[in-house]
Amino acid sequence: MSNLRLTKRADGVAVVTFDTPESKVNVISRELLAEIGPALDEIERDPGVRACVLASGKPGTFIAGADLHQIRAIRTEQEGAAFSRDGQALLERLARCRKPFVAAIDGPAMGGGLEVALACHYILASDDPKTVLALPEVMVGLLPGGGGTQRLPARVGLVEALPLMLTGKRLRARKALRLGLVDALTSPGGIAETAARAALELAAGKLARRKPRRSLLNRLLGTAPLRPLVFRKAREQARARTRGNYPAPGFILDCVAAGLSHGHTAGLARESELFGKLVAGPQAKSLIRLFDEMNDMKKPVAGEKPRQVRRLGVLGGGFMGSGIAEVSVPLGPVTVKDISDEVLTRCARQVREGLDSRVRSQAISRFERDRLMARLGLTTDSAALHGTDLVIEAVFEELELKRRILAETESVISPETVFASNTSALPLAQIAAKARHPERVLGMHYFSPVPKMPLLEIVVTDVTARWATTMARDYGIRQGKTVIVVRDGPGFYTSRILSPYLGEAVHLLAEGARIEDIDAALKDFGYPVGPMALLDEVGIDVAAHVSRNLGAVYAHRGLAGGEAFVKLHEAGFSGRKNKRGFYLYEGSSKKKRVNEQAYEVLGAPARQAMPRERLAERLALLMVNEAVYCLDERILESPRDGDVGAILGLGFPPFRGGPFAWLDSQGIGQTVSRMERLREAHGPRFEPAPLLRRLAAQGETFFS
Repeated sequence: MSNLRLTKRADGVAVVTFDTPESKVNVISRELLAEIGPALDEIERDPGVRACVLASGKPGTFIAGADLHQIRAIRTEQEGAAFSRDGQALLERLARCRKPFVAAIDGPAMGGGLEVALACHYILASDDPKTVLALPEVMVGLLPGGGGTQRLPARVGLVEALPLMLTGKRLRARKALRLGLVDALTSPGGIAETAARAALELAAGKLARRKPRRSLLNRLLGTAPLRPLVFRKAREQARARTRGNYPAPGFILDCVAAGLSHGHTAGLARESELFGKLVAGPQAKSLIRLFDEMNDMKKPVAGEKPRQVRRLGVLGGGFMGSGIAEVSVPLGPVTVKDISDEVLTRCARQVREGLDSRVRSQAISRFERDRLMARLGLTTDSAALHGTDLVIEAVFEELELKRRILAETESVISPETVFASNTSALPLAQIAAKARHPERVLGMHYFSPVPKMPLLEIVVTDVTARWATTMARDYGIRQGKTVIVVRDGPGFYTSRILSPYLGEAVHLLAEGARIEDIDAALKDFGYPVGPMALLDEVGIDVAAHVSRNLGAVYAHRGLAGGEAFVKLHEAGFSGRKNKRGFYLYEGSSKKKRVNEQAYEVLGAPARQAMPRERLAERLALLMVNEAVYCLDERILESPRDGDVGAILGLGFPPFRGGPFAWLDSQGIGQTVSRMERLREAHGPRFEPAPLLRRLAAQGETFFS
């Protein structure tokens, strides 16, 4: 089946329409590349063709990027470099063609899709919120391999181009126009026709590309004498952000520098060489796998048609409840119930601020913001929840409070309404022990802040109805979340594996480790934030509550804990919320310094330097070992869910693939041996999970 169509119009415009078969979006694939060459041959040799338009046959999307399944299948650096060179050669032909090419972008132009547009002589984009442009390859451990590292700086300037490639930031059409990435904007309807007129004007010499205004400083920083300063600063920032775990940012800088110093051809050669190195490397393999898995998890389950949530109820208008309301108003009416008018007023303000930020980013219009705000209902009356299809409770983490609220809610809602608790650790079976309809009670564990955190952990009991789970999962996906479904149990999955990780950090403090060294070690390992800083963010009081509950359950495995957190909380250390935790926080800024008093409260010995590798090993192994327990006990449905949940919910290093992928890469047998040595030195909490021992004995892996 063809991936493109070539149509010749009577006015001399050839229209190349991308249309990847059996796909909702267009992708750059080997098959497409094989068809572009012959199409270019025909366009170049036909004297009746004066200009060309590149358009999409799929409404609302241009080209979503490269076919990551094909990218992931590349095994060697040589194969990867060849794939890049093939794409570069075709786009070089397009860019050098005497007949002008116009890209008609309506919808996302991502990665290779934007590289195709960059090779055109003119870029026309629809002025629509869904039209976004980006080179996000760095997000999957790669670099733009179709000439993007050379053409983007040439088009928008060095200072503007580097952040786009190093962060994968998406640009709306109007911002892209201001930067000079886009030459003109038009309405979505009839964009191909508008592009055809522009193409003819280009051919006749009546239209030229728009030259954007750049500040004097940006122009100066792009000159040869000052470029080294720009690159040095960019490398410093990249190293600080990645701590050496991701090579792609440094390679992107190498490619741009090569092109600016030695010319376009040298830059392309360096780009294909380094693309090959990255695509064959472990970081890209792990990140592309994560991307694929997240997409797969958003697909509907075969044979299940979810009931629709026409109206949502949220119990509790605090920070979590407000966040849930914010991500839900785009889906329909939301009623937030709280006992306090003051809390409800803050809730409305928080939702409004979240929507205002989307207006500023041009994701929605002011009219759309006002329309969504009109869907938000605020009430102190439980009766207002009548008529909801799903009610999500987001109150304090207290068992009796949650039981009481469930009973009150069931008295006013329909027997068909699903009740979900946003508990992070309390067993659902205990919350639903006296429920009228326990089969319609489940957990929907959101992560804070709700609008930004991508994971939703749905918790089901032995009696939860399948249709209720399907409804909750579908609603979470429509909220934009990646959803994992886990079975009920103390701590479920994410809180359970986080608890021993944080507990081990306190064990290390008791042995004399320094707070800042522990955080630095885990950031070096790849976590976005260290465990001590994380405890301050979560709240030491919350950590004390959760650790006490989970410690009682798993004390027989040496995981009893929480006493240290209780001591700190009683001493007045709650974390960032009162500016006193393992760190002291100054004013409203992000500045912090180690709280030396924490050592005194814990009664720990004199501080001493410990090897960072040893610090990271102990914490990481306890987290992944607990993940294996969760899989063996059927808390988890699959290793895939465990990997995605740990990465998206807890910040497990994405480039390591998640707990189970990392265990496979380390070797199951070697991991068991490492844990046995730690058990001998530090006690039974390091006893390898039974499933880990079984796999080691059988020579198997989690993803064999």
